[in-house]
Amino acid sequence: MHRRAREFRDRVTDQFGIDLAIHEFPEGTKTAEDAAAAVGCEVRAIASALVFVADGDPIVVVTSGANRASEAKVAEELETGDVRMADPDTVREATGYAIGGVPPFGHDGDVPTLVDETLLAEEEVWAAAGTPEAVFPIDPERLVEFAGARPADVVE
Repeated sequence: MHRRAREFRDRVTDQFGIDLAIHEFPEGTKTAEDAAAAVGCEVRAIASALVFVADGDPIVVVTSGANRASEAKVAEELETGDVRMADPDTVREATGYAIGGVPPFGHDGDVPTLVDETLLAEEEVWAAAGTPEAVFPIDPERLVEFAGARPADVVE
């Protein structure tokens, strides 16, 4: 197992007392389509963690791989006017992970999180586990719980 995936697994085991089943795919899971093909699920069951900056502060938005995050809806949800995608350095600083491998929880810092409410219709979703090659399955309600997230309408 890749060192970063192992560190993520160990962190969430310590933090939440859970043992995630991490799966690694050498061909990569950088995009939702790649992840769905590797896992063998529908794209809508991929939980993509994206980092935005809202009024200067990072926020994680976890969307279904079938959806596209809406900066306008994120801004509306947060009652702010300035929301933009975070640059790679901000993503790493806020979460401890690089773009393509950001998990929905278990970040270095305490980053507020919104979850695309359409993910809650899935029985199981797959999320990044610290690298662009590692993913894990989880019940979406547990994802919301562990992320301390708020479900919201944040997609186009």
